[in-house]
Amino acid sequence: MSKPGVKGGCVLCPRSCHVDRETGLGFCHMGRTLRIARAALHMWEEPCISGNAGSGTVFFSGCTLRCVFCQNHQISTEGCGYEISVHRLAEIFLELQSQGAWNINLVTPTHFVPQIIQALKLSRENGLKLPIVYNTSGYETVDTLKMLEGYVDIYLPDFKYTDPALAEKYSKAADYFSVAAAALKEMVRQVPTAMFQGERMVKGVIVRHLLLPGCLLDSKRVVRYLYETWGDQIYMSLMNQYTPLPGIEKDFPELACKVKRKSYEKLIDFALELGVKNAFIQEGETAKESFIPDFNGSGVYEKAVEAVKSPDQR
Repeated sequence: MSKPGVKGGCVLCPRSCHVDRETGLGFCHMGRTLRIARAALHMWEEPCISGNAGSGTVFFSGCTLRCVFCQNHQISTEGCGYEISVHRLAEIFLELQSQGAWNINLVTPTHFVPQIIQALKLSRENGLKLPIVYNTSGYETVDTLKMLEGYVDIYLPDFKYTDPALAEKYSKAADYFSVAAAALKEMVRQVPTAMFQGERMVKGVIVRHLLLPGCLLDSKRVVRYLYETWGDQIYMSLMNQYTPLPGIEKDFPELACKVKRKSYEKLIDFALELGVKNAFIQEGETAKESFIPDFNGSGVYEKAVEAVKSPDQR
């Protein structure tokens, strides 16, 4: 699977692995057929995304990063998920809308962008009116993001590191900062102004940053870069919900603990001193399993026991 006009295999993400995903698996561990692990209302996003109704969240299997601390490792690297057609994905979008979702929230969608665009076209033809949230690691190519112009209303990227050594050690992506910076620039170009309907965001860019144990200095650099580059044109979401995975102490002992409250408070104070106004912060004990959904196939086949392949997938 390649982008239109590109020969030589898949180049949807910065890995540019050039694998023919019709016959093999890309760096993302995915082939051409859509694979999702869950499609349901999700209450654990930022308040303007989840609200009191929930975000219509679709978790795609596979990932373009290799984060050693990934809370969604069941789907990002272990392949948990269920194959569906483009037609079924379009149905899922409409089902989530009928359940009262505030938006359609696409989680780790990069490697399925062409199919997602097809599904969005189908669902819009059949009445989909919700804002579309592109929930990503931030490790994106500008070319792939340009394919999404006019389809995505809210960009919700991570911005994980500025330090190439940390990016390589924890995510196998030494070029993370330069790639994410260029990607964010394109996201802001597409959606330059935040818009709300009451408390509900319908347009805008929210950049997430997760504070890792022992990484306060780099986190401050991330916040400084974001604010000095974009000011309050974007929203920041500064998170302290890092949860150590079982066994991580074997290879990464420095990540075998939760983030210290004082470290997170220092990061918040730093943001305030810079002048950051548009930001979400977390209070209390957030490093817990409630942020990690059960990837049990909820919402995948409820309305269609068997996924019927659309003509483009036969």
